[in-house]
Amino acid sequence: MSPRKTETDDTASLSSMSMRTPDEPAGDIDRVTEAVLTASRLLVAVSARSLSEVQESVTLPQFRALVVLASRGPLRLTHLAEHLAVNPSTAMRMAERLNAAGMIDRAPNPGNRRESILSLTSTGRQVVERVTDRRRQEIAAIVGRMPMVHRDRLVEALEAFNAAGGEPSAGHDPIPLGWHESAPQQVSGDQSPSEQ
Repeated sequence: MSPRKTETDDTASLSSMSMRTPDEPAGDIDRVTEAVLTASRLLVAVSARSLSEVQESVTLPQFRALVVLASRGPLRLTHLAEHLAVNPSTAMRMAERLNAAGMIDRAPNPGNRRESILSLTSTGRQVVERVTDRRRQEIAAIVGRMPMVHRDRLVEALEAFNAAGGEPSAGHDPIPLGWHESAPQQVSGDQSPSEQ
C-alpha cells in the first residue's frame, strides 16, 4: 500500500516551490513561470471580484462578449463568435440572453437579412464601464502597495511578457480586452473584410 499524500504535504510542497535560494538566477524559467502563475491567480481573483457586482445578470463569457462589442462596435453575430473563439450557435445563445437582459441590441443586417448585427446598449456599456473601473481601481491599489523600486521593473517585465505572448498593449484604451485576439478586425453591416 502506498503512502497517501496529505494536505499538509501539499502545502509544504507549495511553500518550498515559492521559497528560492538567493543563488538561484532570477531569470530561471521555472521561477518566472511560478511567479507568472501566482500573478495570474491574483489577476483572476481581481477579475472575479470586479464582476461580482453584476454576477446575477451576466456571466464571465457574456461579459467578454460585452467587452468585445464595447471595444469593436457593432458586429455581425459570426464575427462576435470569431472574436470570442466560440461556435456561432454559442454566440447566438449568448446574444439572446444579453438581448433579453437589455445589454445588447440585435438587429437584422440590412445587407443580408439572414445575419444579425449586435450592438451594445447604454445598459451594456454601463456594465462594462463599471466592471472595468472597479478592476482598474483594485489593480491600482495593489500596485500602490508595491515598493516604488519594483514598479518600473514590473512594467518592463510585463511589457516584455506581453510582447512575447503577442498581446497588444492596452495603452489608454478605457476598455482593454485583456486577451490576445487573432480574429479579423470588425466587420459590420454588409462589408466584406476585403472592402475595409
